[in-house]
Amino acid sequence: MKVLIPFYSLYGHVYKMAQAVAEGAAQVEGAEAILRRVPETLPAEVLEKMGAVEAQQTMSQVPVCTVEELAEADAIIFGTPTRFGNMCGQMRQFLDSTGKLWLAGALVGKVGSVFVSTATQHGGQESTILSFHISLLHQGMVVVGLPYAFQGQMRIDEITGGSPYGASTIAGGQGERMPSTNELDGARFQGKHVATIAKKLA
Repeated sequence: MKVLIPFYSLYGHVYKMAQAVAEGAAQVEGAEAILRRVPETLPAEVLEKMGAVEAQQTMSQVPVCTVEELAEADAIIFGTPTRFGNMCGQMRQFLDSTGKLWLAGALVGKVGSVFVSTATQHGGQESTILSFHISLLHQGMVVVGLPYAFQGQMRIDEITGGSPYGASTIAGGQGERMPSTNELDGARFQGKHVATIAKKLA
């Protein structure tokens, strides 16, 4: 059973969450967690000006995702940073290239899930996931979130990401904050939860 985790990460926040999602999915017997980057659309000089080159080099060992890999997976857990309350352009462009999968019904019945990062606590964590779900539903996917069985999203002793829609992290205005222990725990829980449901459906 293949659990595909396609993500876009500019500075490494979503990448760390993706790694935790993969760890959680791999806990389910028979599940193979596969990390993939969605194609970059920014020129190298722009990435350099944005100070993202080092992070990009760190993630360079992760293969770039192809549209065909989506059809081969039993579950797909997408990771994206937020751009003004919505998914990033790189993820949008990747999803927009899946028309032939939609036409063939290749993703119908597969489990789909989403995790995100935002700069601020109320920077679109929920709206990004919910608007992402629209694309998954158009593909006929079975949408899965992060249930309250993950008690970490009930915490009020610290500022933390996480909602019933999916795991999330708060990166800070300058990207200075990396995912917390609680946020990574949420990502692992989501990975395991999605893989468990996909196994039952399979």
